[in-house]
Amino acid sequence: MIRILHALFGRLPIGWLQLTHNRPRFAAALAGVAFANVLVFVQLGIMNSMAAATYRPYKLFQADVMISAEDANSLTDGGNVARQWLLQAMADPDVTDGMGLFLANAAWDRGAKDISLTTFGIDPAKPGFLATEITAEINFLKVKDAALLDRLARGLNRDEAAAVRPQSPLTFETQGRTITAYTTFAGGGGFSGDGYMLVSDQTFLSLFPARRSAAPDHILLSLRPGAEPEAVIRRLKVLISDPGLRIRSYSDAAAEDLRYQQTKRPTGIIFGFGVLIGVLVGIVIVYQVLSTDVSDHLREYATFKAMGYAPGFFLGIVLEEALVLGLMGFIPGLTLGSLILKLMGMMTNLPLAMTFSMAFSVFVGTVVFSALSGAIATRRLAAADPADLF
Repeated sequence: MIRILHALFGRLPIGWLQLTHNRPRFAAALAGVAFANVLVFVQLGIMNSMAAATYRPYKLFQADVMISAEDANSLTDGGNVARQWLLQAMADPDVTDGMGLFLANAAWDRGAKDISLTTFGIDPAKPGFLATEITAEINFLKVKDAALLDRLARGLNRDEAAAVRPQSPLTFETQGRTITAYTTFAGGGGFSGDGYMLVSDQTFLSLFPARRSAAPDHILLSLRPGAEPEAVIRRLKVLISDPGLRIRSYSDAAAEDLRYQQTKRPTGIIFGFGVLIGVLVGIVIVYQVLSTDVSDHLREYATFKAMGYAPGFFLGIVLEEALVLGLMGFIPGLTLGSLILKLMGMMTNLPLAMTFSMAFSVFVGTVVFSALSGAIATRRLAAADPADLF
């Protein structure tokens, strides 16, 4: 390591030698930096999983425009919309088809623990609004009390899910009715439910008798090829007589949902603060180590300063120490953080995993904030007289 650093800096690696002189303190400092990295990795992993979980239900459907209630900040929030707005929207020449989308959470009693299934009610006569994977299976929903089940739902045994097929359907009780799942699709648990279930709009209304067919949760619209969604949306806002409706492109609705989850919901705010706290912990740890090291070697620094060495020389030594701490603390932090995220993903079925962008951003942040801590730690040396240092 000394040879590598000597070649890199073109001088004796004083910073490395000072750090490794007290090995227990050096090990404790590395452990502190690694802990800060793990904290940031876990918080970033959860925030990324929130994004993936938010987009998951949107990927089950295909649409160009979505009409929602004024208070619908997310797919699962807000009031209902009147089906009559679908009929008014169909008057636009660029709108080729529309479908009301119903949704609610259904509890599947599994004995030890219920499985909460976010249930979508759709029109089985409109396969064009479903993802390609699901389109081929939509005819099963024409059967009364039939369902397509999320095989990745939390709490559902993988072998049990794999056995679900038309020849061996799965029958279960939910909302006081017997539902039969004839096949499955890949969904996955989120923050608002353990998984997803697709049923026909008629089956949905039988599961939730308080709901009415004239009031879906959202309206999905498809446009003719080549139509400009923003132009259609402007016309629809004039054409539809309820000015309070949220009329957006389908992709904008998903993006706004994610923004709401990350900036308005308590969980998103807490995870964001978790990242900030992890960064602050790392800065404080590195600063304390470097500040202590500077205090322990004041006489040596005073000698160098009396010999005429410029402040940049001292800054270089301390920055060298900061970079060593940042780089060497990042490696165990990355390893442990990846392991924790993997275990959390296995236990929660959330999309928790280490990504290259996460690793790179935390690496750059570690180096930058370590360097910042080093610069702060050298303030005492910058303006001090050598005689005062002795």
